[in-house]
Amino acid sequence: MTNCIQIYTDGSSRGNPGPGGFGIVMKFGTNEKTVSKGFRLTTNNRMELWAVIHALELVNTNKYPIHIYSDSKYVIEAIEKRWVWGWEKKGFKGKKNEDLWRKYLQLHPKYTLTFHWVKGHAGHPENERCDFLAVEAATSSNLDIDEGYENAKRLGLL
Repeated sequence: MTNCIQIYTDGSSRGNPGPGGFGIVMKFGTNEKTVSKGFRLTTNNRMELWAVIHALELVNTNKYPIHIYSDSKYVIEAIEKRWVWGWEKKGFKGKKNEDLWRKYLQLHPKYTLTFHWVKGHAGHPENERCDFLAVEAATSSNLDIDEGYENAKRLGLL
């Protein structure tokens, strides 16, 4: 796949909720970039979704199709089965991670996206790298605040 951008993502949470992180491997031709980030209190599903969002925010062109690989059925199915657009029409009533889904929905139309589910912890090289990056980020001493999660928790929405 030399004429497309490949993005591999994974999220991790040490406890659910607990400290969490995401890992990203991005490839285009022979170029490769890895990114990770950790948060002091979050959930696994938020990290899975945030990884996809953060990766898309790093893409600076829409000239090439993007293939996203994730082991998160939560993320893949919500997008591929178009559930997230139904949730949006209903104002995300009763749905978690509204803040992140709204960010994703702003990014989605900018790109030609294809999603691929990969089995986690099954030896897929890029998925294993993303998992390592996510766990490393979640267990680091430099953790950011997941404001969306902590605000929702403080307001009793979780």
